[in-house]
Amino acid sequence: MSSQPALRSPQAMTWDRRRAAFAEFCREFARHRAGMIGIGFLVVIIVLAALAPVLAPAWMLDVTRLDGAPRFAPPSWEHPLGTDHQGREIWVRMLWGAQVSLVVGFAATAMSMVIGTIVGIAAGHFTGFWGGLLMRLIDFFLVLPSLILAIVLSSVLSRGVWTIVIAIGLTSWAGTARVVRSQTLSVESRDYVERSRVLGAGHWHIIVKHLLPAVLPLVLANTTLTVGSAIIAESTLSFLGLGDTTLQSWGAILKNSMDVSAATSGYWWYVLVPGLAIVLVVLAFTLVGRAVENIVNPTLRNR
Repeated sequence: MSSQPALRSPQAMTWDRRRAAFAEFCREFARHRAGMIGIGFLVVIIVLAALAPVLAPAWMLDVTRLDGAPRFAPPSWEHPLGTDHQGREIWVRMLWGAQVSLVVGFAATAMSMVIGTIVGIAAGHFTGFWGGLLMRLIDFFLVLPSLILAIVLSSVLSRGVWTIVIAIGLTSWAGTARVVRSQTLSVESRDYVERSRVLGAGHWHIIVKHLLPAVLPLVLANTTLTVGSAIIAESTLSFLGLGDTTLQSWGAILKNSMDVSAATSGYWWYVLVPGLAIVLVVLAFTLVGRAVENIVNPTLRNR
């Protein structure tokens, strides 16, 4: 008697398709040179930030233990990126500042993506009064100056890293919600969604099983682009003095350089190093985001 192969469960076949899709995504991403450069640079920055306690122990930031350290020393072999107005090494402050800037960027973006995805799917799936109300809410946050609202929230709430995360996350989700809503409306018109609705599927089943998997690729692409914006927003708030003064961040370093008039006093490294770091990290996230967008967007991929 010949043995027949065992039938695989629908869940196993679903995971096989997802693994195959992820493998294809990785192959497509590897073909994007700019995206690979961006992700390689980000990996280096993240590793350096994670190793900050090892490479630059916390005592190197303690001004009471830096007696005799030269102030405003220019970059040299002894001081690779120069020193600040208190004799602290700029490269040490940059490593510790990378931790705060990256944590705020990732955490604020995650918060923004969760809110934007939930509101966007709900606005596209539900019709009538609730759909219109959610759409008006999205439009309100789109036209509202997000930076001004973030400044107000940071001023009202107690100063701290998580205050900045909340301020950025609550003010930057509307663009994601708009994109997710458009994709949700497109998916809602497809045959398999109509078939599920006719067979009695409820709102939760349609949202979780059909809509959410369809919009996740666009959310992923939008996430990588939003992290850069969140890092810029954090640097701006810290530069304005709304961050935690007990922690290092790239925006706080820029604020310190402004307080001592480094730009006009010839201490160019005090301004250039943190400013260039912000530009390069944001550029790296943009390169990765564009590469992901080219893969998940059929129109751009065909071009």
